[in-house]
Amino acid sequence: MIDWARVAELRDQIGADDFGEVVDLFLEEVQEVIAKLRAGLPKDKLECALHFLKGSALNLGFADFSEQCHIGERQAANGDADKVNVPAILASFDASRHLFLEELEVRFAA
Repeated sequence: MIDWARVAELRDQIGADDFGEVVDLFLEEVQEVIAKLRAGLPKDKLECALHFLKGSALNLGFADFSEQCHIGERQAANGDADKVNVPAILASFDASRHLFLEELEVRFAA
């Protein structure tokens, strides 16, 4: 669900001191788009939103969530926005976020 090797790589690249700020910014920006999905984002905005979520998720190691977004993005790009499984995307984000926040401190304890 979480690519912890990617998380460690990012943390090493930006440094432990700035990593928490990056995580906070990621969660804030992603949750804004997630809120729009929960509220029923118009179908013509879905591809762009899922593209943003996919890229953001990949950067922070949310592997399963990123894959769900990728599938939905492709469907929307092919004119099948009605087939995008938004509930599965939201559930994947919720589960990934929970696991990430639950394990982050333990995995990277000083």
